[in-house]
Amino acid sequence: MKILGISAYYHDSAAALLDSGRIVAAAQEERFSRRKFDPGFPAQAIAYCLQEAGCRLSDVDHVVFHDKPLRKFERLLTTHAAFAPGGFQAFRQAIPLWLTGKLFHRSMIAKALKAIDPTADLSSQILFAEHHQSHAASAFYPSPFQEAVVLTMDGVGEWATTSVAIGSGNALQVERELRFPHSLGLLYAAVTQYLGFKVLSGEYKIMGLAPYGEPRYRALILDHLINLKPDGTFHLDQSYFDYCAGQSMITPKFCALFGRPARDPDGAALEPFHMDVAASIQAVTEEVVVRLCRDLASRYGIRNLCLAGGVALNCVANSKIRRDGSFENIWIQPAAGDAGCALGAALAVWHQHLQNPRTPEPGRDAMRGGFLGPAFGQADIEQRLRQAGAVFDILGEEALLKATVAALTGQDAVGWFQGRMEFGPRALGARSILADARSPTVQKMLNLKVKNRESFRPFAPSVRREDVGAWFDFDGESPYMLLTADVRAEHRREPDQQGAEYFGIDKLNLIRSDIPAVTHVDYSARIQTVEAQTNPLYHRLLTRFKAATGCPVLVNTSFNVRSEPIVCTPEDAFRCFMGTEIEVLVAGNCFMRKDRQNPQLLKSYKNDLEPD
Repeated sequence: MKILGISAYYHDSAAALLDSGRIVAAAQEERFSRRKFDPGFPAQAIAYCLQEAGCRLSDVDHVVFHDKPLRKFERLLTTHAAFAPGGFQAFRQAIPLWLTGKLFHRSMIAKALKAIDPTADLSSQILFAEHHQSHAASAFYPSPFQEAVVLTMDGVGEWATTSVAIGSGNALQVERELRFPHSLGLLYAAVTQYLGFKVLSGEYKIMGLAPYGEPRYRALILDHLINLKPDGTFHLDQSYFDYCAGQSMITPKFCALFGRPARDPDGAALEPFHMDVAASIQAVTEEVVVRLCRDLASRYGIRNLCLAGGVALNCVANSKIRRDGSFENIWIQPAAGDAGCALGAALAVWHQHLQNPRTPEPGRDAMRGGFLGPAFGQADIEQRLRQAGAVFDILGEEALLKATVAALTGQDAVGWFQGRMEFGPRALGARSILADARSPTVQKMLNLKVKNRESFRPFAPSVRREDVGAWFDFDGESPYMLLTADVRAEHRREPDQQGAEYFGIDKLNLIRSDIPAVTHVDYSARIQTVEAQTNPLYHRLLTRFKAATGCPVLVNTSFNVRSEPIVCTPEDAFRCFMGTEIEVLVAGNCFMRKDRQNPQLLKSYKNDLEPD
């Protein structure tokens, strides 16, 4: 039996396909359309999933959408009625969109599926899952746990913004929820807008900016914006927010509370004030989730926790939960945002609607390392690269690894394109840009010359699973780059007296460890542990790099530039390679250097990039 899950029409559209409960494929539409956070119907992602499964759309038994549009429309009507007449303009803009399509999702989906395969009529096989049900299912069902508390936190689904479910076997029952407009995700988004970044895409910048500041406004936020209870539940004072009915996340009262207007995103410098606000909202977020988890662990007496929803991408908060110790084991869905809902909705149909059993494998999740996207055979890669005008050598594996290690130790940035593409926002060694973590200049170079993004943004380390404890205060698994840990004391370098006086962005100039390219200003790092079983070639590269340098750690950042989706095809990889200062591209067994390419194919990205 084949089940197709779909997430669409808001942001991060995606598709996922199950075959008899097994995850066959999952991908975001943005990777094919090349439109960041593409909200449209995921036609290309669906076509890929069908191709991976070797079937036609007419072979699919059920199609499931990731939320319930009528309940979302109910929220829209109720909210605008409650805030009338202030929200009339937003209401007037929203209603035509619903009346001309969004209320009729079944017919919209059926029509879009017909466009993919005119012989398939699946209108009677379309199901709808609740949004937080989809999130929770994406977290629990692929997890290695037989029983778990499942915590979902995001902006908002139909009504829920935070929900708690209990998973046991194939059952998943929602126990408690907080409802709109009281949302931790929307609070974080409001601060994101206040600091001059884009909502729905800039939240992770706040997390990266926070260590540069001090949480001076933590008490201000807790006293005025959020009423936080001992059990982690909360209410937001809506007089500070405008997202219920207006065109903005915040009101003038919000700005007045902090004593300054919102930062202009077009060129306004980041000041210590902005860093302190970032540090403060991050501290409040951590306090909320830790309190929630302590209460849930005490209330239910279950030792396993699963996390999903956009807030679960906050790896610093996740690590606070882990270190707090309320739960013995934590598993986080790698596609924790709305893209993962496509997978969760399909799994909910398989296990809840159809009542199929579930047998988790202890210590091993069902995500297959997150490598659920398309792969390209060697002959296909060669043909595509030649058509793009690339000049390359074809190397055997040992020669390929040797040449790549030589490039990395020579301080080159390496585009690494191998195997199946990752599902979710993190590059995990299939569509990655790699560099030497020991280099004191790599962090700035990658940000400014390759990624074309803000200099303060940190990079993550990839480290062999067997070596992680020797380099970080961490002894466990973090395969999906969703946990942080501090660099071990013996690898740190304390700043001298002059360096200790640095503040703000100037802290970037301090070398804080033996792996400065991945050490944030608070000595933390967002870790990816790499295992031979799930990513054997990448593991072998780390092994060769360790043999050459004594260090098993590489910088791993996503293979893209600012405002562009992660590369999907060999052509995408070559285009990004030629549009940035990446010196080496390794695609399959093809090895190519920038200085050997046709200079007429060079194209700078800088003037084409939109703010992210």
